[in-house]
Amino acid sequence: MDRDTQPDIDFEDFSFDAFDEARRPGPQATGFDQVVERALSRRGFLGVLAYGSGAAAMGLGTGVTGLLSSVSAEAATSRFAFTPIPIATDATVHVPEGYTWQVLARWGDPLFSDAGEFDHETGGDVASSARTFGENTDGMELFVVGGRQVIAVNHEYVNPKLNLPKNDGGTPASADDVRKLQNLQGVTVMEVAEGEDDWHIVVDSPLNRRIDHNTQMRLAGPAAGHELLKTEADPTGTSSLGTFNNCGAGRTPWGTYLTCEENFNGYFGSTDEAFALPEHYKRYGIGAKSVYSYEKFDARFDVSKNPNEPHRAGYIVEIDPSDPASVPVKRTALGRFKHENAALTLARDGRVVVYMGDDERGEFLYRFVSSGLYTPGADTSALLDEGTLSVARFADDGKGEWVALTPEATGMSAAEIAVFTRVAASKVGATTMDRPEWVAVNPVAVEAYCALTNNTRRGVKPNAGGDETPVGGPNPRAENQYGQIVRWYPGGDDHAADTFAWDLFVMAGNPAVHKDAYGGSDNVNEGNMFNSPDGMMFDTTGLLWIQTDGEDSNEGDFAGQGNNQMLAGDPATGRIERFLTAPVGSEVTGLTWSADRRTMFVGIQHPKAPFPDGDGKLARSSVIAIKRADNAPVG
Repeated sequence: MDRDTQPDIDFEDFSFDAFDEARRPGPQATGFDQVVERALSRRGFLGVLAYGSGAAAMGLGTGVTGLLSSVSAEAATSRFAFTPIPIATDATVHVPEGYTWQVLARWGDPLFSDAGEFDHETGGDVASSARTFGENTDGMELFVVGGRQVIAVNHEYVNPKLNLPKNDGGTPASADDVRKLQNLQGVTVMEVAEGEDDWHIVVDSPLNRRIDHNTQMRLAGPAAGHELLKTEADPTGTSSLGTFNNCGAGRTPWGTYLTCEENFNGYFGSTDEAFALPEHYKRYGIGAKSVYSYEKFDARFDVSKNPNEPHRAGYIVEIDPSDPASVPVKRTALGRFKHENAALTLARDGRVVVYMGDDERGEFLYRFVSSGLYTPGADTSALLDEGTLSVARFADDGKGEWVALTPEATGMSAAEIAVFTRVAASKVGATTMDRPEWVAVNPVAVEAYCALTNNTRRGVKPNAGGDETPVGGPNPRAENQYGQIVRWYPGGDDHAADTFAWDLFVMAGNPAVHKDAYGGSDNVNEGNMFNSPDGMMFDTTGLLWIQTDGEDSNEGDFAGQGNNQMLAGDPATGRIERFLTAPVGSEVTGLTWSADRRTMFVGIQHPKAPFPDGDGKLARSSVIAIKRADNAPVG
């Protein structure tokens, strides 16, 4: 969007999705009912929803006859060790009877004793912001290091009106303000322990660490050292500062943490009104104005002075939680896009497979397969630097393929593919998806799932690269505001296979409002309905935990859906039940378990209510710990 027409962003209601909308607005009026009718009659919509590999296709007509053709979700024997809970619309967390929850960590809680206690009047000072638990918790993983339990957790973004409460509208007014916001983002690595009464951060643990927008990073893989990554401060193109907009996460078999850079584009802007933005910025949403005004106080984020700096963001970063002195590594072989999370598994021959979604309307689903084999105890330092990056192409008949992004297929060099991955994927005709978010790999079956959270532009507007977004295949509804979860079964039960079969595990919807496809699939009812599936994790038994980040107005098309929530899904039966509801205005995101599986850690991001400290206090993004009253494993 031109500088003079780009609206100001209201930080109070800020989201990066809204920021992208401001950059590239959709149609003013779309005619919801007309688009529904068009979707239902469109060739390719009928017969794409089948349950199970090789299952018969089912017509949808004016309603959804269901995904569960072989097993009724209603009659299935429950694997859930909890009584499902109803929706909530209040300002706290709810869990089932027989379960308890407590706050483990919240924005501003000290990791080191010199940080002091949190100040609700100021939101903390610059010095403390580098020594405390950061803002807007997201993906996380727990590691056991020398008998200690260590959680690595992302801090996706900040809420300036809360973090800078003394500033007019939360707008940064100085370099110190910018540094404070930079410190509050990135990653926390913290030791946690369970006492007699609760879980807590082990303050001053030697394993505690903050990684932020100024932490030293190393660039590795095919783009490292390329001209596109070189800057005046780093003429080698191999050493960068900071990790940005850390969304979902992943873990490697060798015990490292993968943090995923998502909406990195919002951190860059220009102080020179005459600067002509490079054409390739458009595909990644980089404009003349940033979200937090970094460019006014930190030249690194001023694209008129450092046009290559955005090329150094948008990667998956590997962190060693066992070594606070280690330098995180940006793995460029895994591509540059808005990474949601990284789901790792092993191919049948021992190669490492990484599934990744690009969370923007009409972008793609990716897979990386390493060239080398993973061997426990062997050197893994370059295992994620050499391999094949592919993108998914789905057919309407329930089949699909992974198309390799090679120089031969794209006409681009390996480094260019790594930096402009979206462009490469468009060149090979990848399937545009409804905002691919978290991917989860079933530990007890050879299958994987991707949450397609929503896409209000499906069928009405192309993606940022001009690729059409037709209705059909795994994206069967136009103007999709509810989302769905697609599942695929690798050919030959091998995650490295180039072909797969697919179906939809669930289409979210509102059966209380809609009687057509927008009511959802058969495993959605008025008792378990939800919208915008986002985070997903499997537990060790093979239950799929689904977290939502959607509309919680509880009105109109979302009437009766309440606050955002976490549900459990049984892949064998399709049954889905609600386990947790979050405070109003918040997203449920990030999930991991204690070493003994008796505690579940869950992230509560950007609550609008004064959670968890109550009235008169600042709302604070938090990680909560959930246990069963009988101390049995949670699930």
